Amino acid sequence: MSLASKDTDAGLRALVASTNIKPEQKVPQVLSKLQDILNRISVQDDGELGAFKNSLFSHGILQYCAGVALKLNYAKVEGGYATATQLAEILSSCCVGVDMGGDTEAFHRQLLPSVTDSLLSLASRLMNRALAGNGQPEMFRFFKKVMGSVCWLLKAHGHLATQVLQSDHYERMLMSEEERVGTVCVSLWHQLLTANSELVAGLGKGPLSVILDDVVYRMAHTSNPVVGGAAIRTLLLVARQQESALQLIIHRFKGLEGMIGREWRGRGFDEDVDQLIKLLHREVPKPADHTETWPEECVRAACVIQAAWRSYQTRRRVKNLPRAVRSLQRSFRERRWRRAQQAQAVCWEEELRLKLCVRRQRARREFHQKQLQLLQLLPPGQVQQYLGEVERQAAIQIQRVWRGHRERRNFQQRRNTHTQHRAAVVLQRTVLRFLKRRRAEKAPPSLSPWNGPRGLTDSRRAELKREVEEHIALHPSSVVSLEGSRELHAQTQALLLQHLQGREAELREHTHTHALLAQINTDLELLLNAPSLSVATVTDCDVFRSRSAPVAARARQSHNALLQAGRLPWWKMLGDGDITCPESESAHKDHRLEAEFNSLYLGRS
Repeated sequence: MSLASKDTDAGLRALVASTNIKPEQKVPQVLSKLQDILNRISVQDDGELGAFKNSLFSHGILQYCAGVALKLNYAKVEGGYATATQLAEILSSCCVGVDMGGDTEAFHRQLLPSVTDSLLSLASRLMNRALAGNGQPEMFRFFKKVMGSVCWLLKAHGHLATQVLQSDHYERMLMSEEERVGTVCVSLWHQLLTANSELVAGLGKGPLSVILDDVVYRMAHTSNPVVGGAAIRTLLLVARQQESALQLIIHRFKGLEGMIGREWRGRGFDEDVDQLIKLLHREVPKPADHTETWPEECVRAACVIQAAWRSYQTRRRVKNLPRAVRSLQRSFRERRWRRAQQAQAVCWEEELRLKLCVRRQRARREFHQKQLQLLQLLPPGQVQQYLGEVERQAAIQIQRVWRGHRERRNFQQRRNTHTQHRAAVVLQRTVLRFLKRRRAEKAPPSLSPWNGPRGLTDSRRAELKREVEEHIALHPSSVVSLEGSRELHAQTQALLLQHLQGREAELREHTHTHALLAQINTDLELLLNAPSLSVATVTDCDVFRSRSAPVAARARQSHNALLQAGRLPWWKMLGDGDITCPESESAHKDHRLEAEFNSLYLGRS
């Protein structure tokens, strides 16, 4: 190593060992020095670069980066998680191509597992921030870079793949349903298997099953061609590298070839799909214990048993043949009868449709004739006014029907909200009563009202009256005279008496208002909790019956109006509005036309 590099290395060691600088402030300085040294040494030969990496390991700089620096909260570090990503890239590159002397066991047994765990922990934190609701878009880009650093480390040290698969941080990545996270994980294993063909042989059945499960799951639950292509190429690499891995795929994932051929053809990698399907169709060799041949006596006995069983089945079928014929005839007759019934039902339906069409045409014709008769009865000057009135009534009826339909729909939507509001009002009222009762219990006892002086005799009262009269005589008022004061006093007493007499009427009106509100709330609660007509009983119906004769008469008129609505013209039957009682017809002959069109009142007032 050159002299300048040694001086820089010494300054870096002093910076790492310093305790006067906070860790959040030390990390950007360490990263800056490492980048500066690596940029200068990278242009030299590989031997000097490997020696520098060995120096970083021997002086504990790599251990500091893996054990301390990457585990900080980078929300408080200058540069944020961009600094952590750069530090992870430098750390993974410094762990590859190290020119180790004799301390290889500490490097492989201590440093590399620590570096792997720190990189996966940082990747897990970045993934959580990227998937959070307020996560920044660049967090996922940092996550991809950190996973690229993990891939670079695993390419040089394949034995760390087992640690990655057993890590809790990587398990959180596997549990994520995000498509972008799945793309990164599948691409990681595809790059590793492409770079290291001996990795499959080094993995056991358990870790390899974890990789295959994740790859197949990502491929089956996405339509992204990037994920599908990487997954298919990964499975193809695993199947080609080892025969036992191919057998594991065939036995573990039944129907995989059908899913691949159905979902991933025509996506740009049909050649890989065909090769994988060809490998999956390969027959798995049978175990050695199934290659033995059966003795001739066993074969003959099996043939005799099969012949006896087949003859028994034949005799039973011949014996049950008449019954089968009867069943076939019965089913044929039933099928023919059902077809005849269906044809007859179709005929009845067509006949009914024709009758309805004729009835509608007749109703239209009668309506037009009625309109012509009404037009003939009208003077010529009132025809246009009559037509305008007809159009206005039709528009009002259509609007009334639509508004009724809209209000019913909105009421159903607001029903739960209204119930919640009533429950909240009841709870608030109960809480207020409870708090008022508690405050009344804790309040100090009130003082008795002042009742005035006691023990005033008649002589004392006369004396006080005389003193008041003398004072008034000595100090007469310059504003109001004595007669005016007496008159004002009399008016005040009259107003006070009128107010006291009117309080009783106000109290009665207030009580009547509260009673009406209670009755409205009761009726509303009965309507909300009313059972359907299919389960309603006589007792339930009695609740909605009124004992008032005017109300019963009004309900009878509404029912008659509903029956008359069935005979209305077609243009009055648009929608599903409510129908109430018709208005009373005028006795006068000149108002007969207005009563004809105002005979039904639709909707609620």
